[in-house]
Amino acid sequence: MKVTVVGAGNVGATCANVLATREVANEVVLLDIKDGFAEGKALDIWETAPINLYDTRTVGSTNDYSKTAGSDVVVITSGLPRKPGMSRDDLIATNAGIVKTVTENVMKHSPDAILVIVSNPLDVMTYCAYLNANIDSKRVFGMAGILDTARYRAFLAEELNVSPKDIQAVLMGGHGDTMVPLPRYTTVGGIPVNEMIDADKLDAIVERTKKGGGEIVNLLGTSAWYAPGAAAAQMVEAIVRDQRRVFPCCAWLQGEYGVNDLYLGVPVILGKNGIEKIIELDLNDDEKELLRTSEAAVRDVKGVLDRLSL
Repeated sequence: MKVTVVGAGNVGATCANVLATREVANEVVLLDIKDGFAEGKALDIWETAPINLYDTRTVGSTNDYSKTAGSDVVVITSGLPRKPGMSRDDLIATNAGIVKTVTENVMKHSPDAILVIVSNPLDVMTYCAYLNANIDSKRVFGMAGILDTARYRAFLAEELNVSPKDIQAVLMGGHGDTMVPLPRYTTVGGIPVNEMIDADKLDAIVERTKKGGGEIVNLLGTSAWYAPGAAAAQMVEAIVRDQRRVFPCCAWLQGEYGVNDLYLGVPVILGKNGIEKIIELDLNDDEKELLRTSEAAVRDVKGVLDRLSL
């Protein structure tokens, strides 16, 4: 079993490290355009194998996609962060060009691979990868919901002073301020969360979750990497081991939730074929309205990419 992670920055390297230490695959290839960068990260990870006692071999490559050949799953983290003076459209154009090139090269060497997209803006970069991969949409999806629900669950565990292991949650919509956490589907050890926390505190946690990425940026001066890398690795593990886990993922919708031709975060069953099933929840009117707002925001960004005609 072989997994490739494209982009050896903080998120990609963290993802590769988690995959290796958990022995999710026999080989993890880390690829980057910066000379020697992926090789150095891969070697550093490999040198922890005798300490952490695992067998997965990590291999680095500087833009040599032949080393990724035959990959079962490919995680794409490539892209640039938004810089001062850069418009949203500029960021989309730049990262779409990167994701397009990466996707084409990946599919050339691993035509049967499943693609997990982490590049931002997430929902639209997943759409970009889908357009250029020319494969079933069930094999192209994005990582956002797992990260967002992890933040939500972590904040709840902190407030309730309980183990995060016992908290389950569903979150939908785009990756950003319009995401839709669903307290009605949130439980603590099977107990509905609204029976364990006051409404105002729960609302505050929901708002903190929506701005979770920005909170990290304000503290570090850069975006998060431990949680995003681990979230992507968890998705890969569910695929490689055919675990059929129920996760919120950025999936291509064709009528589900009344949404057509759009990548948006929804709960899915994730297994060996990628998205095995999209789960449709019976949302109430308030939840539907929040999802419509999120859909509109994502569709607006998608329109920018469509106009670029990459």
